[in-house]
Amino acid sequence: MASTEPNVMHAPEPSPSSPVTDFLKGQLRALQDYAVLSARSVANIFTPPHYLMDVFDQMDIVGVGSMPIVLLTGFFIGAVMVLQTAAQFVRFGETSVTGDVVSIALVRELGPTITGLLVAGRNASGMASELGSMQVTEQVDAMRAMGTDPTRKLVTPRVVATMLVLPLLAAMSDLVGLVGGFVISYFTLRIGPVEFWTRAINALEFSDLMQGLAKPIFFGMILSTVGCYKGLTVRGGTQGVGRATTQAVVVSSVVILTSDFFLTKIALYLAGKAF
Repeated sequence: MASTEPNVMHAPEPSPSSPVTDFLKGQLRALQDYAVLSARSVANIFTPPHYLMDVFDQMDIVGVGSMPIVLLTGFFIGAVMVLQTAAQFVRFGETSVTGDVVSIALVRELGPTITGLLVAGRNASGMASELGSMQVTEQVDAMRAMGTDPTRKLVTPRVVATMLVLPLLAAMSDLVGLVGGFVISYFTLRIGPVEFWTRAINALEFSDLMQGLAKPIFFGMILSTVGCYKGLTVRGGTQGVGRATTQAVVVSSVVILTSDFFLTKIALYLAGKAF
């Protein structure tokens, strides 16, 4: 006798690994889109049209606008370095090396990295919110409809401006940090200006200066492209703009710190100082 039970097709149960797989695929797609956007923004530099006025405007926003916070932070970083190391210098009777330590630490590492993080917090978030607002209000789509490439008009000027001004900001941060270190050294360790500045300058080599000025170029590209990418990929209206702004700061800061390790390793290898 034939069975009268209905032939019910049961849907396959979802695999436990599906959410993880979907997440990884989404991250890979995002990384691919980011790489394409970054490559296009750099390639646009070598082909017309060029929006020079937009570049100058962004240099003013990123460079001049970030100068107060960068200089103020640089001064106190140099001062804190001396305060933290003064006890050890006095203990071993090596107070004369204060200028050497402050100079090398600021120029090689602290100046470029702290400057990159500060500018990322101030400008990567600004780029993400500005472009995100344009994306939500369909201004980017209108730009495409009029035949204007949004990457060339919106992204490339921000990338170029940030890559140009960030080394200058890092150099000013190094100088002001040395001033802060000298002020504390003068009043706590009784080191004269001639001794401090002579040792600070003589401690630096050409490779140190190149390392301190090359890192900000990479950091500038990272924070500007991440901020623009997060802004142009906003979804979900005004709430999406807020999320993109937060993600721009977090992602750019993490990538800057991660790339700093590899850039330092490469720089030390090229200088013949790798372990």
